[in-house]
Amino acid sequence: QLQASGGGLVQAWGSLRLSCASSGLTSNNYVMGWFHPAPGKDREFVATISWSSGRANVADAVKGRFSISRDNAKNTVYLQMNSLKPEDTAVYYCGTRRGIGSGWTRYSDYEYWGHGTLVTVSS
Repeated sequence: QLQASGGGLVQAWGSLRLSCASSGLTSNNYVMGWFHPAPGKDREFVATISWSSGRANVADAVKGRFSISRDNAKNTVYLQMNSLKPEDTAVYYCGTRRGIGSGWTRYSDYEYWGHGTLVTVSS
């Protein structure tokens, strides 16, 4: 089970940190990812992290502004969003799947999803 939180209203160039708390996962061999809907597409990849190794991958579109990290003790993954732009406005969803590595960048790769958290960036 995944629970996303941390969304809200922020002005352009501001920051937010999204959290995705997981429960019920029984091993370290899984990955967590963040996605958001995009016009005419499946959910668009934002970032992913391997729970066991911490290896991370961030979409080129947000690289340098967003980063992903994990806290093993809290079973929580974070998406740090800096220098936010109005075009970052979206509902952000976290997903998980069994596996290792940081190459899981497709929406269809993920098995379980939490409810999204809305990020609104005003200009």
